[in-house]
Amino acid sequence: MVRMSSSRPYLVRALYEWILDNDSTPYVLVNADYPGTVVPEGFVEGGQIVLNLSPSAIRHLDMDNERVCFDGRFGGVAQQVWIPMGAVMAIYARENGQGMVFEIETETPPPDGDTPPEDSPKPAGRPSLKVVK
Repeated sequence: MVRMSSSRPYLVRALYEWILDNDSTPYVLVNADYPGTVVPEGFVEGGQIVLNLSPSAIRHLDMDNERVCFDGRFGGVAQQVWIPMGAVMAIYARENGQGMVFEIETETPPPDGDTPPEDSPKPAGRPSLKVVK
């Protein structure tokens, strides 16, 4: 079986563009406790933070298959934010809530070329995605 890369980064980038194209404000919900996540701790509530990714709110946005990073100001203090793609829990439009919620990643996928052990449990049923309305 061929192991495909995560669809999350592609969906996050596509929804980001879609939200902007519809003159809305892209927000991301982030698991602030996810390893490698660097966000302003003073704004984290319950292990989560919501961030405005509007071009007018941040600078130097860079989204690739591994992470989202940008420069922002929080309480007047400049900070660079690093969000591993696995930490992105949702992306949605502030104005109407339309977007997508992602399943929480609890395991790190094996490196490219590695295959999971034969006795690892297989996902049951179809994958599920939830639409935030």
